[in-house]
Amino acid sequence: MIIPYDDTYFMKKALQEAEYAFENDEIPVGAVVVVKDRIIARAHNLTEKLNDVTAHAEMQAITAAANFLGGKYLKDCTLYVTLEPCQMCAGALYWSQIGKIIFGASDPQRGCIAMKTTLHPKTTIIGGLLDQEASELLLRFFEKRRK
Repeated sequence: MIIPYDDTYFMKKALQEAEYAFENDEIPVGAVVVVKDRIIARAHNLTEKLNDVTAHAEMQAITAAANFLGGKYLKDCTLYVTLEPCQMCAGALYWSQIGKIIFGASDPQRGCIAMKTTLHPKTTIIGGLLDQEASELLLRFFEKRRK
């Protein structure tokens, strides 16, 4: 029996990464990079652990994917990330020439779409996949933090 790998499957893997971040008191954002139905990078936010404002899930995933591929360009790859990338991450994704970005929850205040950040002309971006699950995890995290 062949297991069908689809966008939902891979976003669920990104949500697992976000859960790892949540469990480690990091803002729960997770990401995976996929090429030809194979996950080549998994990451989640590490800004607290590394004391580094650039240690977003997307940045970690870009580095891991580039290392796996042995090159800096991710043209044939898809990034699945649980939250719309910020300007910093969108800039790095631009330079990586990632083929596609699929995100869960929108970030209407700091997201790359709201900020009108330019992505690479060949990059496709799709939002809203499992957005409720991603949003609920973020809400739980910030409610926990306020207590």
